[in-house]
Amino acid sequence: MSLHGAYDDANIFAKILRGEAPCFKVYEDDVALAFMDIFPVSRGHTLVIPKRAAARNLLELPTDEVGPYMTRVQRVAQGVERALTPDGVSIFQFNGAPAGQTVFHLHFHIVPRWEGVAMGQHGKTPMADKETLAQLAKDIGAAV
Repeated sequence: MSLHGAYDDANIFAKILRGEAPCFKVYEDDVALAFMDIFPVSRGHTLVIPKRAAARNLLELPTDEVGPYMTRVQRVAQGVERALTPDGVSIFQFNGAPAGQTVFHLHFHIVPRWEGVAMGQHGKTPMADKETLAQLAKDIGAAV
């Protein structure tokens, strides 16, 4: 998909928000939902999505919603850091398929990083074990 286009409310994140698809929830409030990436590039890879806006990417998020949403991204990143004590944390976001976006609902990736441990390639990692994801969601959620 290109950078521009209509929002598809059948995307997996929209389904998660409506309760039509499961997730391993880390955090939720009226602004954002955070959950484990089921195809993690690193242990603890967490996604944060806005709840109200039907924005395909950051460029489409209403300006007045950017600050509150980014506050939640930061809060979840701090929880990931407290829970997993990584050596670093990558926080990134893709806008359009050519930039690497695969789900067209705005989302930030929070990826814990450890010295000497390679990060997997986005969109090419295997599905994680559900028990592991559930425990990580519980641990990170408790630290948010």
